[in-house]
Amino acid sequence: MSLPRLCFALLVTVVSLIAAQPPNVVFIFADDQRADTIAALGNPVIKTPNLDRLVKRGVAFTRAYMQGGNQGATCVPSRAMLLSGRSLAQIDERLLKHATWPHAFGEAGYATFATGKWHNGPPSIPKSFQQAKALFVGGMANPLKAPTSDMLPTGKLTPAKISPKHLCEEATDETLAFLKSQEGKQPFFSYLAFDGPHDPHIVPEGFPVDYAPASIPLPPNFLPQHPFDNGEMVIRDEQLLPWPRKQADIQTMLAEYYRYISFLDVQVGRVLDAVDASPYAANTIIVFAADSGVARGSHGLIGKQNLYEHSMRVPLIVAGPGIAADKRSEALCYLFDVLPTLGKLCGVTAPSGSNGSEFTAVLKNPSQPARPFLMFGYKTIQKALNDGRWKLIRYPHVDRTQLFDLQSDPHETKDLSGDPAQAERIQAMLAKLGAEMKADGDNDPLTAAKLLPADWKAPTKLPKPGQKGY
Repeated sequence: MSLPRLCFALLVTVVSLIAAQPPNVVFIFADDQRADTIAALGNPVIKTPNLDRLVKRGVAFTRAYMQGGNQGATCVPSRAMLLSGRSLAQIDERLLKHATWPHAFGEAGYATFATGKWHNGPPSIPKSFQQAKALFVGGMANPLKAPTSDMLPTGKLTPAKISPKHLCEEATDETLAFLKSQEGKQPFFSYLAFDGPHDPHIVPEGFPVDYAPASIPLPPNFLPQHPFDNGEMVIRDEQLLPWPRKQADIQTMLAEYYRYISFLDVQVGRVLDAVDASPYAANTIIVFAADSGVARGSHGLIGKQNLYEHSMRVPLIVAGPGIAADKRSEALCYLFDVLPTLGKLCGVTAPSGSNGSEFTAVLKNPSQPARPFLMFGYKTIQKALNDGRWKLIRYPHVDRTQLFDLQSDPHETKDLSGDPAQAERIQAMLAKLGAEMKADGDNDPLTAAKLLPADWKAPTKLPKPGQKGY
């Protein structure tokens, strides 16, 4: 056989082997990115050309949510839920008691790799991934100066040199190196976890994208101060700006936040380019999501320790073979439904205890529904139920209930709980919320034994903010 024919035959063989394999997975996970921060999904100000191109390739979910948290650093339970496929009431946040989906992918023959933010304790890393590089395993830190760690094949963590690069850029570099190392002999699962756009909103000097604060519109639900005590009024995140919130301060914060997202978008583009240039481009599923949203001035709040849409709803884009292109879906789903869905697409058996619901039907036909309702919780102080149209939020410690019609009021600006016409609906939703909580293992009461006053005034002297990675 001549050399050209031999090369062609080898190429056909390689392509055939790749096509016969289960699809690869590239999972990109942001930290504190609101669902309304992607240009292609309706934000007229932000610049996200690479996320926009991913939106055109796949299905963008407009009703995807994280379920909540039992501590201020909600990224910890959110990531634990994602990786284990378990609900909030059933997770061990350090993942030590659970089998994880990445481990299940490895058991199914996948090469598995992680880089970036790991907030669930070092011992759980080798339990989940075969390889890991440049992992940020601590709490809140300056993204330009935070230490990193490398995981050796033995599963032990060893300190690595501090890189002059931004952590998100360094993690992207490691992802590209892993992708380049794949020879097509086995499918792979790559997990890239950014630690941004979590505050502080710092990007490398000279990054060309900038936003003038005056050009940033305020959130439609901006308030100078939250109207009552939600139970977390002076947590670390809420101390990032003084009360009452000033419009100019919020615009400045949003300008910095948007700039950080644009920087992350560049990193997303690098990953997309690498996959596109690879021989496995046609057989790779790419997912972009975030561990939570965040308030940034909405409802007078700054952080994500609340159950409003801006903090619970997250971006979720899924693109790849067999998945509809340039479509939107309003199907209700949790973040912890995503890996069960990828498992179904990849033929991976679910790990023990995973109770997420796969939504592969939605990826083929985005008009299909997923879950009929969602429930949320934050500690014992906030609980909520969302049936797709109606959203009820309950504050047990102050005996307060809110009701929103998300169809006519998606920004939750009109509380209908005082409308007598809604009394029956409220009672029914409270009963369902209590029943579903109990069925899931959440036994927190919907009315506290000892009630506190709902009225709240900003303190004149604040406690020293903690340094946990909220």
